[in-house]
Amino acid sequence: VLMILVLTLVPMLASVSAQASDVPLKVALILSGPANDQGWNAIAVAGIKAAEEEFGIESAYSENVSIADSEAAYRDYAAQGYNLIIGHGFQYGEPAANVSKDFPDQYFMATEAASQSDNMASFVMSCEQGAYLMGMLCSGMSKTGTIGVVGAMEQPSITKELEAFKLGAKEINPDVKVLEIYINSYVDAALGKEAAMNMIGQGADVLYHVANQAGTGVITAAQEKGLLACGNSYDQNSIAPETVMCSTVYNMPKVITTAVGQVEKGEFKGGVYYLGMAEGVVDIAGYNSFEDKIPQELKDKVAAKKQAIVDGSFTVPRIETPTK
Repeated sequence: VLMILVLTLVPMLASVSAQASDVPLKVALILSGPANDQGWNAIAVAGIKAAEEEFGIESAYSENVSIADSEAAYRDYAAQGYNLIIGHGFQYGEPAANVSKDFPDQYFMATEAASQSDNMASFVMSCEQGAYLMGMLCSGMSKTGTIGVVGAMEQPSITKELEAFKLGAKEINPDVKVLEIYINSYVDAALGKEAAMNMIGQGADVLYHVANQAGTGVITAAQEKGLLACGNSYDQNSIAPETVMCSTVYNMPKVITTAVGQVEKGEFKGGVYYLGMAEGVVDIAGYNSFEDKIPQELKDKVAAKKQAIVDGSFTVPRIETPTK
């Protein structure tokens, strides 16, 4: 009885691996943009919701957290006794590792990062696998032989997609011209649109983005000009049904429930973990209204390449430094 009383009065002192009591796990999520962005941040919120359903966790999230404010956000949630604090994006890796050292009995995580500590892990999705297939599709659908891709920040988690996109495009058409622009924003849709219009002015007729909320501006530009685009992180056909042919989709709920399950069982370990198509975490959406507009031969090539990635007979190179 005394033991239960102490745990009730001082929940922050309880070992987070000892979750046998009725106290639910507390999990917090730190986002770079709005939770309802129909893309990168929305998939992480879906992950938290999935963890609520599966594990009965108590959750919270913070939107629009800048890199400058991220360490304070981690620290604040840790001080409130959250058992697992997840930063959704590469930029949150280093702050998570820094704060983790001051809270050894709690767990920290960042998606797409490269940082780790004893109680901090990076869960990295092999997003380059989906981007390669988007490159094949965009290249195959281009009439001008010029396509474009907009990246948010020049950082490994985004660069690996742009580089894979270029490789996939050249598999279909070795002579394709791929324009690329990094806009230094995750959220500024006007910047995304401006970059896309710049590419369209140079002859690009199919566009892709790896730019979170800012990427919706790329889709808008293609829509206004009657051109084609591919979405990222989420089936973005819903944003512009006559423009977005296909999208990369990431099973962030699986990533987050995997991490929460490890914490609940006391099995969470620091490290960098990769999850891709073979693990059911990276995929591409259906073609929606474009099912009959994309040549069957091109769809077959994309499907065959996807199967080769899943069964391991083809490995998409992970290139994290830009090649101009």
